[in-house]
Amino acid sequence: MSPKFSYGGQAVIEGVMMRGPATRAVAVRRPDSTIVIDEQPVESITNRYKVLKWPLLRGVIVLFESLIMGMQALSYSANQAMEEEEEDLTSRDIIITMIIAFSLAIFLFVVIPTGATHYLTRWVSGSVAQNVVEGFIRIGVFLIYVVSISFMADIRRVFQYHGAEHRVINAYEAGEELSVENVQRYSSFHPRCGTSFLLIVMVVSILVFSLLGEQVLWWRILSRILLLPVVAGLSYELLKLSAKYEGSMLFKAIIAPGKWLQGLTTREPDNSQVEVAISALGAVLKDNRGEVNVR
Repeated sequence: MSPKFSYGGQAVIEGVMMRGPATRAVAVRRPDSTIVIDEQPVESITNRYKVLKWPLLRGVIVLFESLIMGMQALSYSANQAMEEEEEDLTSRDIIITMIIAFSLAIFLFVVIPTGATHYLTRWVSGSVAQNVVEGFIRIGVFLIYVVSISFMADIRRVFQYHGAEHRVINAYEAGEELSVENVQRYSSFHPRCGTSFLLIVMVVSILVFSLLGEQVLWWRILSRILLLPVVAGLSYELLKLSAKYEGSMLFKAIIAPGKWLQGLTTREPDNSQVEVAISALGAVLKDNRGEVNVR
């Protein structure tokens, strides 16, 4: 039985966030080993302005709303995963963290690849060739970043919860009863994963930026930032198609690099982590338990 809504989520600190059609739930394992769940209603702005559901536009809205929801979920999980004597994160802390994270992302994935390519133009001529080089540098920086942070113990646990999230979604979409034993039999790969989306973004950016021709450095950097919504919109549509036609040879080829990359951003989850992921999905499914048995 195929669900009508494409449930999904993300790993957070010591937990998992799942999003349903009307609610989102964050399940977190506290230091005392109990699981706490925070449920909040969700309503996309696309429900009020139907034009925002049009292809290309919807991808930008989904990305923006997911970023906000993700930061809220991370904030909640961080506070719940702390020991009692530690101070909770304030709204100011979260805003500062978001600014630093966004600035770091721009520096790593826009400024460094674009600046490096600019200084290679004496050896690489032509807009297409330069953007291919820039794209490979961007992918290389991303891979180095992911591999580097994977050595951090806390990040490895987040990657384990990432694997648990995927397994629970895969089991649900297969119509399985959501028990730890059943879920652990499923793959940690999922075609709608945000990791695959990021890789698609990097490939699509090569094609989009190649249309701009050769540019001076400052405009080359600024144009990449300004065109991020366009790249995100195109990438979202491609990701949706790859999930819809994942059985075809063409889209198997498209998602293959993302599948490999998910091997870096997911780890084998233990049973307690799978239990947390089941709790998160169970919370958003509680109003339609007839679709699936959660235990």
